[in-house]
Amino acid sequence: MSVRPILRWPDKRLRTPAAPVDAVTDDIRAHWQDMIDTMEAMPGVGLAAPQIGVMLRLAVVDASNDRGQAVRMANPEILHASVELRDHEEASPCLPGVNAAITRPRAVTVRFLNEEGEVEERDFVKLWATSVQHQIDHLDGMLYVHRLSKTKRDMLIRRARKRAR
Repeated sequence: MSVRPILRWPDKRLRTPAAPVDAVTDDIRAHWQDMIDTMEAMPGVGLAAPQIGVMLRLAVVDASNDRGQAVRMANPEILHASVELRDHEEASPCLPGVNAAITRPRAVTVRFLNEEGEVEERDFVKLWATSVQHQIDHLDGMLYVHRLSKTKRDMLIRRARKRAR
């Protein structure tokens, strides 16, 4: 398939919730493949469809050491989140050149439509869990910086804009 361009903050689509997927079709599978190709080219451990301008609730995550184990998700929703939290330095190609420590649940159980169009529930832990939660934020029209204080968020956005010049 192909590597797609990444939208940059403050593109309005990054602040817009994505539409649900009605069914997994060949078009959806093609979007997933483009997303995986784009994620690998960044390189990154996850990508949500709105990041490439596709306003559907689609995400891919691959936090494996060997790569090539991407989980394709349509309409992912968190069913359960652990009470144990984990800090992780997060970043996004939508806001390049900056990152911040974000605290999220260490493990999550997620329900989604898989590439066969079947409902699947899967547990994710550590980096996998962080990435899934990060992608779901994108699907809800949020970037990781929205989980920071306004002061810290504004500072990171200013720094990213400065680096983009």
